[in-house]
Amino acid sequence: MTELIRCTWPGMADPMYITYHDEEWGRPLKGDDEVFERVALEAFQSGLSWLTILRKRENFRAAFDGFSIVKVADYTEHDVERLLGDAGIVRNRAKIEAAIGNARAALALPEGLSELVWRFADPDAPVPRTMADVPAITPGSKALAKELKKHGFKFVGPTTAYALMQAIGLVNDHIEGCLAR
Repeated sequence: MTELIRCTWPGMADPMYITYHDEEWGRPLKGDDEVFERVALEAFQSGLSWLTILRKRENFRAAFDGFSIVKVADYTEHDVERLLGDAGIVRNRAKIEAAIGNARAALALPEGLSELVWRFADPDAPVPRTMADVPAITPGSKALAKELKKHGFKFVGPTTAYALMQAIGLVNDHIEGCLAR
């Protein structure tokens, strides 16, 4: 029997993390609201583990109206206070306000968020042999972060931008031989 090879970052202990790796991470994801959800969740993840965010994802979706850009862009201070009181999400005022501001910025993009982000896809990125070969920042993530910031986005530095690129398939950082590659 052939042993399955998988990237090492999800470990083997948490089925939710393994399913996320196997079925979602690195797969192409398009659509303005879908990409906005990932931008928001990557920002909330800053300084925390992705597993923490993944476990709270359904709560985030409920709290942020399914990450509808139009709805979140219309949030007021009342919504900020509501979100700060929601124990099911990460209650960080700066990140909550960034998500709302990022929805407004996304709404103002003439081509839409998905199209803007996908301009930075790198299908020719080298295939990592091990997790040590996976970068945290690339020239592409620096350029994406700069472009998003130019349009008023917050919490989108080059490391967060690269995590977004990995998560939605702009690059394929599954290691060589990984079952999800």
